[in-house]
Amino acid sequence: MDAAQAEVVTVERDGSVAVVQLSRPEARNAMDAAMLRALTTHLTTLESQPEVRVLIITGSGKTFSAGADIKQMVQMDAAGGRSWAMLGQSLMDLVEELEKPVIAAINGVAVGGGCELALACDLRYAASGARLAQTEINLGITPGWGGTHRLTRLVGPGVAKELILTGRLLSADEALHLGLVHGVLADEELRAGVLDIAHQVAEKPPLALARAKRALNLVAGMDRRAANALEAELFGEMFGTEDRAEGMRAFLEKRQPQFTGR
Repeated sequence: MDAAQAEVVTVERDGSVAVVQLSRPEARNAMDAAMLRALTTHLTTLESQPEVRVLIITGSGKTFSAGADIKQMVQMDAAGGRSWAMLGQSLMDLVEELEKPVIAAINGVAVGGGCELALACDLRYAASGARLAQTEINLGITPGWGGTHRLTRLVGPGVAKELILTGRLLSADEALHLGLVHGVLADEELRAGVLDIAHQVAEKPPLALARAKRALNLVAGMDRRAANALEAELFGEMFGTEDRAEGMRAFLEKRQPQFTGR
């Protein structure tokens, strides 16, 4: 990773939780190609580290992310726009497909690609002052980094159409009401609150977390029989793990389990 990449994304460790922070405050954490590459590098590295069990993605300053960097897009032609969409989609797919749970701590405005980044995370918590929107329509374009399908899966096609076609801003409370975020915390309590949730998740068995995340990501596109078959396969797989044996022994012995990821 070069120095430019290192500067636009930072990583802090809090025990078994890694906090990945978008750090272009002068550009409201807008994502340019360097930031997309840096995020990809950091997330791939953290996925390979067994001591890290949960990831948090947040923004520096008072903004989560203003989305894709318009200065980088303004001169693009159709082919360039298509390639740009695919580059962003690759990152969003990576976030969704990581075995480790990823939590978005939405500390401020999350619009366009910033909202799409939050949508790709497994859990989303917003500061009370945060605002979320798919604002691409206001720029004469459409969502290109997965917003159309992820937003539709979360809030349904009717609400997704209204939000994408109007490009309107949602308050944190309205986002909670629509099911776009899982909780709203006071601005000053967001980081500590999300860290607490992350540590709760990190205490769970890593293999079971990974398989549960995989099933939840896949079953939406399956019929009942296929979903049941996948669930049975993953359920059975867990019975060959040390964590399953430890979890059940701990339950019967009325003690806290010690999960090792094996």
